[in-house]
Amino acid sequence: MSYLISFEGTEGVGKSTQVNLTLAWLRQQNYAAITTREPGGTALGQKIRQILLEPSDRADLAELFLFMADRVNHVQTLILPNLAQGVIVLCDRFIDSTVAYQHYGRGLDLQMINGLNQIATQGLIPKLTFWLDLEVETGLSRAKAVSAKLDQFEALDLPFHQRLRQGFAQIAAAQPDRFMPIDASQTVEQIQAHIQQTLIAYLPDMGFKF
Repeated sequence: MSYLISFEGTEGVGKSTQVNLTLAWLRQQNYAAITTREPGGTALGQKIRQILLEPSDRADLAELFLFMADRVNHVQTLILPNLAQGVIVLCDRFIDSTVAYQHYGRGLDLQMINGLNQIATQGLIPKLTFWLDLEVETGLSRAKAVSAKLDQFEALDLPFHQRLRQGFAQIAAAQPDRFMPIDASQTVEQIQAHIQQTLIAYLPDMGFKF
């Protein structure tokens, strides 16, 4: 058995680091696993990612459809085929980021976004979602420390990022069985230990065998 596990959060919370550490841990347990991300998990997705991260005057709805185009291709050509082969897929951002950024951040209609997500994913929902939560000022400071040039989303104003965090909190509260909130102000090692402990608790349900 295999499952899709997503990692969510605002900018600079350390998702990518935890995705890679989780991959290494799972492989140490002799399980087939891969990492991917949205946008940009496929060759087409990389091109869409470049468009999305560059400063632009594009319409919010156009931005939403770019994310959905990436997701359709990502799910059909990478995620579902790997799941069918028994591979655990660790995804850096998935459907919840679209709800947070495009609904809570941009103000687009939630019902429309949910409908498009349903079409784009063919109903696929992560088995488990790790939400790395952090004060937005701290996360943006971390992002700036990594790169002097902020991308399209990192460069948005503080109220936008505060709405994102509030959005993730509301999404997590509505789906407590799937969401695992983690305090991202902890050390990298502490966060990873929390993730591993959570996965171990899920192992019988996920079909893992040691």
